Amino acid sequence: MGVSDYNLSGEQKRNIEHFASIVRLAMADNVITEGEEKLLKKLAKRFHILKDKYNEILENPSEYPVHTPHNYDERIERLYDLGKMIYADEEVSGDEAKVLRRICVGLGFPVDNVEKVVDETIHLILNENDLEDFTKAIKYVNRI
Repeated sequence: MGVSDYNLSGEQKRNIEHFASIVRLAMADNVITEGEEKLLKKLAKRFHILKDKYNEILENPSEYPVHTPHNYDERIERLYDLGKMIYADEEVSGDEAKVLRRICVGLGFPVDNVEKVVDETIHLILNENDLEDFTKAIKYVNRI
């Protein structure tokens, strides 16, 4: 993190950390495809991430910690964004699923249930479920 990160609001800092997690997923296979780049730019705009910060995160996304939201629904929404990223190039690699499992733990999902949560995430994203249906299904699989 750069010195400028210390002046960020709490929400902006969390958005940057979440965006960095999404970038880690995009780079799991060492390539950012056109579809992934399109989604990254869309999310950067949504999270109000300026071009310089965007490029800084792309250079070293592992420099930013995974932020665990306190609110369970926010965690599921973050998982939804992450799931969208792993399918942005219209395929899901084993490396991407592996990174998603680690990030799931960082988001606060129980370690003993992460495999089911990740499998369900991938299934739901492949079937183009919206956030509402995604949330219901993840809550069911995670039983919280």
